Parts: sequence; structure tokens; C-alpha cells
Amino acid sequence: MNFEHLIQINDPLNPLLDPLTREQVWQGLLLRVEKPQLFVAGLDNCTILSRDGDTIERELNYGVAKVRDRVTLTPSERVRYEIAATDAHVGGTLTMTIESPDELQLFLRFEYATTLPEPSGSDDRQTSEIVKSAYREADIDTVRLIRQFAHTGQLSGRLH
Repeated sequence: MNFEHLIQINDPLNPLLDPLTREQVWQGLLLRVEKPQLFVAGLDNCTILSRDGDTIERELNYGVAKVRDRVTLTPSERVRYEIAATDAHVGGTLTMTIESPDELQLFLRFEYATTLPEPSGSDDRQTSEIVKSAYREADIDTVRLIRQFAHTGQLSGRLH
């Protein structure tokens, strides 16, 4: 199953939305890589297994379930998560890309490619829509947390 959506970070037509810089969004994405338990409900802890340049191997612990992934960074632009499929967990990729079509607008694009099959019947379609909705809500929450951390100054020069 593939799914993609866009969240607007900066909107020059909405004065109620505090603008963020590309660097603040990037620092927030790095924080999500380094400390995912701040962003992911049900995640007990994360162990960094290795680092090689812009590639990080991690193990995520959800109670007794363990998930391994590889995170590839394209500095100030993109974070790509590659999750290994297991008997208990769907594999696939999640790519988060910072986009700025002009100086005033900033977006975060989320692209999912999972090992879930594309829906064929009405039950499958309903399940697919539930999964997509959960992804969308988690991504909205990620942006909300990045805003919160930026507002409180917790992103300033923390990670590189």
C-alpha cells in the first residue's frame, strides 16, 4: 500500500500560524530520529545500533515487540525510514521531505510505501483507510510536536 500527503508548515495567509524555519523543521525531524519515543505512542525506547555517515541503524522496542529500521538522512531536506518486515510488523518505507515552493511557504511531505497489499474488496478498502488515517494523525502530531519544541527553544542547535 502506498500513501502520500502534505502538511503545510508556513502559510503566509494564516497569521495565527507561527512560521518555522527550514532549520527548525530539520532539527525537529532529527529529534524524531534520535528520540522517537517523544513522537511515537507506545514506543518504550530506541537503541541506536550503528551510525555510518548519514545512515543510522536503530532498534525500537514496543513492549515485547522489537522493530529494526535504517534511517537515511539527506541534510536539511529529507529523512527516509526503511522498516524491516517481521511476522508481527508491517515493513516498508516512510520518507519525510521538507519542501518550500517559495520563500514564504514551507511544507512537509510524508510518503509511505508498506508491505500491506493494495485493497481489493470493501473490507480491505476500509482497513486501508483506517491505516491511512492513523498515519495522517501521527504526522499531524509530529508537526505539532516540532512546533512545540521550536516554540520552547528545544530545537536550537540540539542535533546536527
